[in-house]
Amino acid sequence: MPEPVAAPPSAPASWWRRRIVGPVLNVLRQGLTPAQLSLTVALGVIFGLVPTLGVTTLLCSVAAVRLRLNVAALLLVSHLLSPLQLLLIIPAMHAGATLLGGNTGPELTLAQLQYLFGHDWLAALRLLWHAMLGALILWALASVPVGLVLNFALRPVFRRLLARQKSDEVIS
Repeated sequence: MPEPVAAPPSAPASWWRRRIVGPVLNVLRQGLTPAQLSLTVALGVIFGLVPTLGVTTLLCSVAAVRLRLNVAALLLVSHLLSPLQLLLIIPAMHAGATLLGGNTGPELTLAQLQYLFGHDWLAALRLLWHAMLGALILWALASVPVGLVLNFALRPVFRRLLARQKSDEVIS
């Protein structure tokens, strides 16, 4: 009697599927509601774009624990936006320096910072402080409408995804 032929092994999953799609699907399987998922993504986007390096993980962890969201999912979303955060930090600081310094103080340019650090390092620190504070103010003002729009726009998307996932589980 011939032995049954085993199915050939499937090709290994791509990096995108292993690192992005898989963890997101695992989060969807953990029983979070659509409202919790949309809030997780909205806060992850907001905290992932904060114009200060080194505070993303702290902000995400505190918010996730306080709001009883999935910490790993919030950190995943926020850290996926790290390249965009790095691209936006210099323009945000420039806008922040303009916001708080106006036209009265020195301009935030690399040449100006080099000159100030060489001649008056306190003025350079003051300029960077105003730039960072202004960038944080602009981020805080922009994060409220962006967060609200993302939160309410993603709820129906996650409702459909969870409904489809539940129907697939029933069929299986």
